[in-house]
Amino acid sequence: MDLYTKLQSPFLPRLLPISVSPPQSIHLHLSHTKRPSFSLNRSRNHRIVARVAVETDTAETETISAEEIESLLSNGSFDESSRRQNKKRSSTGASSVSSGVRLENISKSYGGVPLLKDVTWEVKKGERVGLVGVNGAGKTTQLRIIQGLEEPDSGNVVKMKDNMKIASLSQEFEVCGTNTVREEFLSTFKEEMEIKERLDKIQKALESSVQDLELMGRLLDELDLLQRRAQDVNLDEVEVKVKKMMPELGFSPEDEDRLVSSFSGGWQMRISLGKILLQDPDLLLLDEPTNHIDLDTIEWLEQYLAQQDVPMVIISHDRAFLDQLCTKIVETDLGVSRTFKGNYSEYVLQKAIWVETQNAAWEKQQKEIEQTKDLINRLSAGVNSGRASSEEKKLEKLQDEGKVQKPFLRKQTKIRFPERGQSGQTVVMLKNLEFGYGENKLFEKTNLLVQRGEKIAIIGPNGCGKSTLLKLIVGLEKPQGGEVVLGDYNVYPNYFEQNQAEALDLEKTVLETVEAAAENWRLDDIKGLLGRCNFKADMLDRKVAVLSGGEKARLAFCKFMVKPSTLLILDEPTNHLDIPSKEMLEEAICEYKGTVITVSHDRYFIKQIVNRVIEVNNKTVQDYAGDYNVSFVLLDQI
Repeated sequence: MDLYTKLQSPFLPRLLPISVSPPQSIHLHLSHTKRPSFSLNRSRNHRIVARVAVETDTAETETISAEEIESLLSNGSFDESSRRQNKKRSSTGASSVSSGVRLENISKSYGGVPLLKDVTWEVKKGERVGLVGVNGAGKTTQLRIIQGLEEPDSGNVVKMKDNMKIASLSQEFEVCGTNTVREEFLSTFKEEMEIKERLDKIQKALESSVQDLELMGRLLDELDLLQRRAQDVNLDEVEVKVKKMMPELGFSPEDEDRLVSSFSGGWQMRISLGKILLQDPDLLLLDEPTNHIDLDTIEWLEQYLAQQDVPMVIISHDRAFLDQLCTKIVETDLGVSRTFKGNYSEYVLQKAIWVETQNAAWEKQQKEIEQTKDLINRLSAGVNSGRASSEEKKLEKLQDEGKVQKPFLRKQTKIRFPERGQSGQTVVMLKNLEFGYGENKLFEKTNLLVQRGEKIAIIGPNGCGKSTLLKLIVGLEKPQGGEVVLGDYNVYPNYFEQNQAEALDLEKTVLETVEAAAENWRLDDIKGLLGRCNFKADMLDRKVAVLSGGEKARLAFCKFMVKPSTLLILDEPTNHLDIPSKEMLEEAICEYKGTVITVSHDRYFIKQIVNRVIEVNNKTVQDYAGDYNVSFVLLDQI
């Protein structure tokens, strides 16, 4: 590549306006140049370098120091390491090649306590696998093993291609709030941006080095290397990819210069997801991706992920999310995995059939074992000792090689909310309610009537005022206009705040936490309640500080449940609860004879418990009678 071609690189601004004539005062001494790595045409390049000088003299340019210029040239390993990276990248093949991962007989223990005993499953291209199991079953550990962040004690992780690109999206989105949206997306392309930055510096160095032809030659050699690297990594496509991705995620062109911190959690999740997909991963891992985002964003996420070809593994306690997305469910229970085809609802049906079939096979085998034992005893007592020996071998085979495992069924724990009699017909009334924070008006002339026995779900986008409405009902916020009135007969509210688990006293023990809230409860009854919520006897003296997030959530509910009431007010009660705990809560709410008002983004939970849906939006409430499904048919028609 000659000097003129190098300086006309598509990755640099046009430095050489052809119409400019070289000044007569410039003298070049090419004979002093000792760099043999590129050839110069004396007369042509005399004009080229002179034009660089003219451009430098006539425009204000950012100067670059000699030390900075030398640093651009001292990193001789850049090209070689980049070539190795490119060679390594090329050897993996395109990410459109069929890809996937298989876990084979994985086991993992911590402190001698087995967590995973026999885990075998796989995810292939086009599949979206849902990992389900109780909190602490080892779901996240399996993702960490796939990523190479944990090593299994035994077993293998088989990747269908070398150097797989594995990306993950967790409930804590990895974004930098001080970046603009465009900058945040570009930060995904680390190697590409490093090359671009060096190209920019080479440009400035060339502008500062027109009097030193030897230095220019070295810089142009570096430019040549960078241009080849830029072509290898498709640098010119980076901006194209970002501009294509933004509208797919719902961002407008005007959004690209907005700070990431100016967006809600749901939109920051979109940015985080976009960064991951820009990497063109071979496998996508999602760990509780629906936590902290509203219904609209969850439904958008479902639709968007369903359009992607990349294989996915999803950990989620959001059963509706698993229903909409998953093509296969892998259950981990007591360290053992089982695979079921289909979505979550299909898994529930198949699991019930499997349990019934397995239990029947176990009972049949137990009967056969007992009959064989009885036959052996009778034969041994007579003269048929030879046949008895044959039956003993048969028994040994039944009890060893052909043994049918009895299916393990977790005991369905039952809880109940203590009631305080029956309230009057009118429970809550909002009359021309006005409320907001500063200039942000949440409610204007809002009216609502809640009657005895209703079970109401409040839905709406994040920030619309759902949690604020609950606080207004229980008196933690005061109306700025209008009024909030509780019924005048026997209305006793019990309020579960959204972050109630985080408000627990970390220095108290599990037992002390509930005991302090339980008036007129016997100690044995408190222990019984804790036991039903899976707090075993050896956990009662543990400090709250050492509990997991799921255990704190269950403890917060135990504390909440000891207060008798006629009105339950629940703000995101299913956060951090695993599926069995959600089912236990659903049953308790359904059996509660009082009134229930809940804010939730958990559609499956809402479907199980409510008979009325209220949407908060546009500074008021819209009422939809009937269950969740009926309400959303009506909502879709608006």
